[in-house]
Amino acid sequence: VFLSRNFRCDCGNSKFKNLQCKLLPEKGKVNSGNKYNDNFYGLYCICKRPYPDPEDEIPDEMIQCIVCEDWFHGRHLGAVPPESGDFHEMVCQACMNHCHFLWAYASQLAVPALTKVNSVEDEGIVLKVEESEEQQKEIKKESGVEHQETKEEKQTEQFNEPSTSSGSDFLNVYGYCSEFLQKFPVETAKTTSESSFCKLKELQSKQFLKKGTATFWPSNWRSKLCTCEDCLKMYSELEVQFLTDECDTVLAYENKGTSDQETERRDPLMDTLNSMNRVQQVELICEYNDLKTELTDYLRRFADEGTVVKREDIQHFFEEFQSRKRRRTNRMQYYCS
Repeated sequence: VFLSRNFRCDCGNSKFKNLQCKLLPEKGKVNSGNKYNDNFYGLYCICKRPYPDPEDEIPDEMIQCIVCEDWFHGRHLGAVPPESGDFHEMVCQACMNHCHFLWAYASQLAVPALTKVNSVEDEGIVLKVEESEEQQKEIKKESGVEHQETKEEKQTEQFNEPSTSSGSDFLNVYGYCSEFLQKFPVETAKTTSESSFCKLKELQSKQFLKKGTATFWPSNWRSKLCTCEDCLKMYSELEVQFLTDECDTVLAYENKGTSDQETERRDPLMDTLNSMNRVQQVELICEYNDLKTELTDYLRRFADEGTVVKREDIQHFFEEFQSRKRRRTNRMQYYCS
């Protein structure tokens, strides 16, 4: 189950006058971080219908948007979703418009839908290169690196290209020996260039399609998002910082749920047996069978007499059992010696 980021339990706060939270008795009167969307009232998708919907006779899969966390019918996403195994996460149409930068990534990373929507409103719109350049100029003016970025990008390209000169195979454009670079990476121009290089600006400089539909993403798409200073600031302003968190993905939640289920199904006794050698396993099983037999016989006496077993009776039984076990062990050691 994909957990909600913007909703926490309301028990014990002002919504419930006489109910106190048992886990957090000092809980605040109001959960200020809660966002009570339509899901809180049992309504989902753009159609604002309950799930399951008794009036909906069309079989359809519900898919959750990883940004707004609402659930959508597949037929209400503006495009036919790919096969469930072909994508891992979905961003709905409204969130794509809110997170406008994702359109630039979609052209390179998103999993294509099975069919295109033929309505005029949903057709792709080619974004002009000039528009993205104007946005880049504004960003450059604000950061004061209008001329520096082009120079740094060229340095990065040159740095990554191997030297082709026949007389200097071991030298790169900076004049360092390749063996030296492998042991001591240059942390000056290269590191500075990587930290200021923006993947998003590079994608926005190219033509890409902006569609009025949801988008579908593969499992590792979040790791491809730019994490430069400007992009991180943009994520914060849009309140989508979680997109750079690999532990926030649907796949991470699924893996955690699978791990928790395996832990719950695990038998502590079998785990203990598996950690022992063969001789220890046999001894433990014999001790368990002896304990089970003697405890059954001991409790049967109370059942025959119609009396209630008290805590002191159980404690007395285990003390006697341990005493008999020590005597048996001492006899075995005596005979073996």
